[in-house]
Amino acid sequence: MTSFWLFLSKVFKWSFGFYDALGNVLNWLLFIVCCVLFIYWCYVLVVTLGGNKDKEYYSPTEGKNPYYDPKIYKREG
Repeated sequence: MTSFWLFLSKVFKWSFGFYDALGNVLNWLLFIVCCVLFIYWCYVLVVTLGGNKDKEYYSPTEGKNPYYDPKIYKREG
């Protein structure tokens, strides 16, 4: 019976090492994805909207989704 518990403890040690390694890989993947998104965000801010180009920017949704629509929000009373 003791050998079973020793085997079980080795399995638990291995599984915790596996989860530790998997967490490390997952952390690096998320870090790389976040860095790529940040670099893309900086690119959009500098290249697309930089140098007063934001005045020429056309938003395809401008005016279509207003924050306050009087047709929806009517004052009753």
